Amino acid sequence: MNERILKTLEFEQVKNKIQQSLTTEQGEEEIRQLQPSSDEATVQAWLDETEDGMKVQRLRGGLPIPKLNNIKPHMKRIEIGANLNGLELAEVSRVLSTTSELVRFIEDLKDSELEFLRLYFWEDQLTTLPELSGKLRRSVEEDGRVRDEASSELRTIRAQIRRSEQTIREQLDGLIRGKNAKYLSDSLITMRNDRYVIPVKQEYRGIFGGVVHDQSASGQTLFMEPKQIVELNNRLRQQQIAERTEIERILAELSAELVAPRKDILHNAYVLGRFDLMNAKARFAKDLKAVVPAINQANHVYFKQARHPLLDQDKAVANDIMIGEDFQAVVITGPNTGGKTISLKTLGLLQLMGQAGMPLPVAEESVMGIFDEVFADIGDEQSIEQSLSTFSSHMTNIVSILDKIDEHSLVLFDELGAGTDPQEGAALAIAILDAVGAKSAYVMATTHYPELKIYGYNRSNTINASMEFDVDTLSPTYRLLIGVPGRSNAFEISRRLGLDATVIESAKQIIDEESQDLNEMISDLENQRKATETEYLEIRHYVDESEKLYRDLKNAYSYFFDEREKEMDKARKEANKIVNEAQENAEKIIKEIRQMQLSGQGNVKEHQLIDAKSQLANLQQDEHLTKNKVLKKAKAKKQFKPNDEVIVETYGQRGTLIKKVGDDQWQVQLGILKMTIAEADMTLTTPIEEPKQRVVTGVQRGASARVKPELDLRGKRYEEAMAEVDQYIDAALLANFAQVRIIHGKGTGALRKGITDYLKNNRNVQSFEFAPANQGGNGATVVTFK
Repeated sequence: MNERILKTLEFEQVKNKIQQSLTTEQGEEEIRQLQPSSDEATVQAWLDETEDGMKVQRLRGGLPIPKLNNIKPHMKRIEIGANLNGLELAEVSRVLSTTSELVRFIEDLKDSELEFLRLYFWEDQLTTLPELSGKLRRSVEEDGRVRDEASSELRTIRAQIRRSEQTIREQLDGLIRGKNAKYLSDSLITMRNDRYVIPVKQEYRGIFGGVVHDQSASGQTLFMEPKQIVELNNRLRQQQIAERTEIERILAELSAELVAPRKDILHNAYVLGRFDLMNAKARFAKDLKAVVPAINQANHVYFKQARHPLLDQDKAVANDIMIGEDFQAVVITGPNTGGKTISLKTLGLLQLMGQAGMPLPVAEESVMGIFDEVFADIGDEQSIEQSLSTFSSHMTNIVSILDKIDEHSLVLFDELGAGTDPQEGAALAIAILDAVGAKSAYVMATTHYPELKIYGYNRSNTINASMEFDVDTLSPTYRLLIGVPGRSNAFEISRRLGLDATVIESAKQIIDEESQDLNEMISDLENQRKATETEYLEIRHYVDESEKLYRDLKNAYSYFFDEREKEMDKARKEANKIVNEAQENAEKIIKEIRQMQLSGQGNVKEHQLIDAKSQLANLQQDEHLTKNKVLKKAKAKKQFKPNDEVIVETYGQRGTLIKKVGDDQWQVQLGILKMTIAEADMTLTTPIEEPKQRVVTGVQRGASARVKPELDLRGKRYEEAMAEVDQYIDAALLANFAQVRIIHGKGTGALRKGITDYLKNNRNVQSFEFAPANQGGNGATVVTFK
């Protein structure tokens, strides 16, 4: 791209804005060398890098790149075999540590499955050298000072130096205090020629002896090294020389470590500079609310809501600027100070920025072209050195432009044909535009000449444009109107400023009828444009609302199905959980019944069966039908009376009503058990014939069977007695006894212990204890049932 266009459109000032956000010298070198490119692949790669930088800035606040100095001179010295000093090694170490940190940062982005266009490409080119980086970091401080940890020898030498300095200071402190203070100009310890000295008055130099290293300007004070510390200073000096020698050895060793990987280190620095530039462009985009445009291979340019990047973004008027698709030439007409030149420069500068991979202050969905060259003839071109007038300078530049342009060129003309006779200037302007069109170049031109308004209508691929002017406020709005030529507002402005109407009418009579018709046509076009724009904004409003409603409905529809599936899955899991719990409980109850059968010689008692059935019935899940009106109405029709046959739903047993014991409670005969049951738990059923007798838990009982409240087991064997206790307890429960007494005697205590263990494990026993002393004491047990 020619240097003249970069200067004319102030491309360097845009680069300076980006440079303010750079943190590395390599990044600054990258921005200095940055020029617009006409290679589409290169431009696309640069734009992709900008897009990645903006994405990282948005998600993570930018890439972690600290301030880095240029290490190219250091690596050049390494290449020729020279050694680096501590500060230079520290700068190389900072590059290596930054490389490692940046690789970790980008790997974290990979782990988050974030997609980028070019970021991972550059990350793959970084080479981490952890061992070398760690050694440099352990050996050299950030300010270049060699650390004690660089070698054990250096650590030992520096410890000796600290001890020597402490000894010297202690001895000098003893000399400057007490009676010797009167011989000194000041009670302080200082240094001359890297040796510790004290300020002695000139007349007392013989008091301390030793060596004089310096004197004051007046000669009244001598800086003396007392003879007592000469040897100590000598030893300290030797230690300092040893320290310097060891430091030089360490620096040489570290420099030698850089020889092999020097190319990798240099490339790391280059890649860090690229990353730094990506960061800076992303910050520039954030400040300007800029975006990355798409590239149109047919060179159709459409910058939506474009703003000049060097203007105050809060005050700049955004305009839609387009060229290439429907027209290759745009002619902007209208008065001065309306913003024509700024619109011209905005198009050219944004195109240059885009071809340099920079973000543009435009709206989303903007597109740019790729031009081999951008030419411009803008501003005052008067040349004093060549004694050329403004018009001559413009013509010289235009001639040069016409020689170079082709179908891949963008040309910008400001005030085309100005500076000469209006009639000749207009003719020249039309001829120049025709010459540019003959070479199929893209052109945007500004002019004052009304003849060019007709040119915009008569030439194919050419369109008129103008800058809007508000006659009510007598000021420009700086809005670019594509398709509407500029018109003269002189008469309207003069009328509003108070010029006599007769004068204005006289002026209208003087201008030719063709010019009046043209102005009236332009006025009609402006009115139509404003009406169309109003209708468009109204329709756009309704379209936006419709699109928002559609998105909301689509999201709601998707959300409904997602939630329905979630609830279905949740219900299936809950149902499976209930079924599994029910199966586990049923298995547990069945297992208990089997155990009871095994422990009771295969006999299961009636109350045990009822209890097991009750537990199984409890596994039935409540279906929450308590609010069902039909069910309530059906239950209301129940009319219970004594001797009715009912099914007790809780236990799944048939019973007979005996009497009502409450508002909704009945005493029910369940077999030989009497229980109080709520009406809601019973259902009327048809009576069935009772069998004459039935077997319960293996014990046959007639109607006249009687159970005594006392069981005597004295004289019986253990097994026989325990079986009889089991049967007796069941019989006592069926007989509805609240309490019984078991006589087992004292004997060896085995039977008593067996009965005690049995009663502990019987769920129907509430408590048991030995009988009172007058009823057998510990030879009998009183059992109380629940």
